[in-house]
Amino acid sequence: MRIQLDRNLAMELVRVTEAAAISSARYMGTGDKLGGDGAAVDAMRAYLNTVDMKGVVIIGEGEKDEAPMLYNGEELGNGHGPEVDIAVDPVEGTSLLAEGRPNAIAVLGVADRGSMWDPGNSFYMNKLVVEKKARHVIDIRLSPEENLERIAEALGRPVRDLTVFVLKKERHQKLMNSIRKAGARITLHTDGDVMGALMAAIPGTGVDVLMGIGGTPEGVIAACAVKALNGGMQGMRTPLLEDEIALLKKDKVDLKEVLTLDTLVKSNNAFFAATGITEGSFLEGVRFDNEGGVTTHSIVIRSKTGSIRFVKGIHQLKK
Repeated sequence: MRIQLDRNLAMELVRVTEAAAISSARYMGTGDKLGGDGAAVDAMRAYLNTVDMKGVVIIGEGEKDEAPMLYNGEELGNGHGPEVDIAVDPVEGTSLLAEGRPNAIAVLGVADRGSMWDPGNSFYMNKLVVEKKARHVIDIRLSPEENLERIAEALGRPVRDLTVFVLKKERHQKLMNSIRKAGARITLHTDGDVMGALMAAIPGTGVDVLMGIGGTPEGVIAACAVKALNGGMQGMRTPLLEDEIALLKKDKVDLKEVLTLDTLVKSNNAFFAATGITEGSFLEGVRFDNEGGVTTHSIVIRSKTGSIRFVKGIHQLKK
């Protein structure tokens, strides 16, 4: 009976990200980041409360006093079914959506209750993500050059054939210099390292590795996808803000601790779902037709079975 519930849950999660993507897509190119994010939050929360589960938000929109919905600690679901942790990003890439640029997505991760790592006062982390063939050779404590050599050997390819996903941030100039020195190629993106991690963990996407510093909450969401794909991921807290540094120091956090995939998501029963909002190289964006219909393109992954499904949804809004 539990297996049947789990199977149903995978497709229910796709419906959640579809709803968020459709609701936020109307804000594409409007310049309204808050409007697009708010529409996605409303839709995602409304649908999550119809799903057969007893869920708790571990990674959400923030603390309750700042986020009235999908806040950290909020209980979601209809109160029946499995007890789960939930990680959400209703719009990954709010700037991408507001400016009408590619690769804005709605994402959601779910795992057994008590299995998701709580970032606490950690807002930024260094991340390294690869596909399953290279998962045992990576070591985030080593230099980018050393890791790229190891990854290339594991994949049976020269370093010059590797493509590395890096966020286009000033903080990554040294990293980019190291990658170029090693001879690998770089694909730069202003936002969206959950998408980058997803692409790095799936063979054949055109991205072989994700490297660099991004959001810690996004790291937990990405870990749900990487875990489901049997890929490799490591992280290290890398505080960038003065308040963040002070809080982690107060908490006596070991900044040298390597956060493994099993640290970020302990459970082997994890789900990940994502739906494209704007057009992307991996997922198509939401498309509206002349007859009042809407087309969505999603991916849903389940770690217990290793299944990956790409879902093309055609929705008749009038009905």
